[in-house]
Amino acid sequence: MNVIRIGDKVINPDRIHRTVDQILELRQAGLSQQEVADRLNVDRTLVSRLESLGEIRKGSQLALVGFPVGNADELKRIAQEGGIDFIFLMNEEERLRFVEEKNGAELVNNFMSLISQLKKYDVVIFIGSDMRIRMAEAILGPRVISWEIGISPLTEDRWVNPEQLGQLIHQLKSTDQGTIAREIVTQQADTAKN
Repeated sequence: MNVIRIGDKVINPDRIHRTVDQILELRQAGLSQQEVADRLNVDRTLVSRLESLGEIRKGSQLALVGFPVGNADELKRIAQEGGIDFIFLMNEEERLRFVEEKNGAELVNNFMSLISQLKKYDVVIFIGSDMRIRMAEAILGPRVISWEIGISPLTEDRWVNPEQLGQLIHQLKSTDQGTIAREIVTQQADTAKN
């Protein structure tokens, strides 16, 4: 048994670790903070403070998909720094290679796998041509935030403003994410058309 002394108290760290693990397991299972506190005979504020201590971020799970993007590496960096959960960006060369290196069945399987993954996210920022955006919106519905970079078919890389992407990600993490983010994308689309 591992024990430590703090002043006149003898503490069992293993017991603390087990209790913390139980709290997190019960919270993950869907119990409220109060239900967990009652079940484990601890103060509800302890449960709350443990969650705050370990919190990485709040909010929706976000995905970013885009092609053909000329500055994909720069956008990936911005997205990673902004806490985007899933990133799938390709330039035109990568997109062509992705398509050409697969037979029909592999391509369909990859496409279906990507769609399945994207359905797990609350918000999908989709950067692409008008036709690809319409397809994404038809499949994924209102979770898509569209960022049009041209009229289909696009056969060359397009530059996407990384500062605007950073701003969009920041806005998505704010409380009124849907409305504000859609306003930003609409402004970006209007700017791109002019």
